[in-house]
Amino acid sequence: MTPPSQRAARARDDAPAERPTGPPLSESAVSEVVSGIGPRLRALRARLGLSLQQLAERSDVSPAAIHKVEQGTMVPTITTLLKLAAAFQVPVAHFIDETDAPATPVAFTPKDQRRIHTSHDGDVVLGSISADSGPFDLTASVNEIAAGAQSADDERRSAGETLVHVQSGSLELTVGAQTYRLTAGDSLHFRSEESHSWRNPSGRATKAVWVSLPERRN
Repeated sequence: MTPPSQRAARARDDAPAERPTGPPLSESAVSEVVSGIGPRLRALRARLGLSLQQLAERSDVSPAAIHKVEQGTMVPTITTLLKLAAAFQVPVAHFIDETDAPATPVAFTPKDQRRIHTSHDGDVVLGSISADSGPFDLTASVNEIAAGAQSADDERRSAGETLVHVQSGSLELTVGAQTYRLTAGDSLHFRSEESHSWRNPSGRATKAVWVSLPERRN
């Protein structure tokens, strides 16, 4: 858990504004909304650096079901969406409401409006520095990792790239059979599908920028 002096507030979302009653959505509009659920779910999971199993444990939704939703091969029930939203501390509307998407391919995030997430054990606090929605694939966050904290043994995820840059403290990253010791100013760039894990071997919190870019699917 991060030191008491570095406690971070959990993310809070404003209640969505009421919409005026209108005509029913067309079949194509419904299809567009449904097709956007998977990418948004996958982006949130990547932003938090969670494996399918880790998200399953948080949400009480099976890894297989999460994978199918992300791939668009299964339409989630409202119960599933509620569980996933609770796990991420976001409203259900985040997965289906496009009104918050940027009108232009630009997203500005002031430092005092950064979305903050805390891992279920309190060992990692993530401050998102990438857009929460819009025409973007890359996700990035500034992570505060508590002394002695470590990931699961195998953090292999979907194909793509991961870049880690340590701002302060130290971090051990194991990719495949090789272990790298990163200190302030060091970076490590690797393929996300490679088996990898991390740990903070020091006696103080480490701050690192974590960037993920999923493989584009044609």
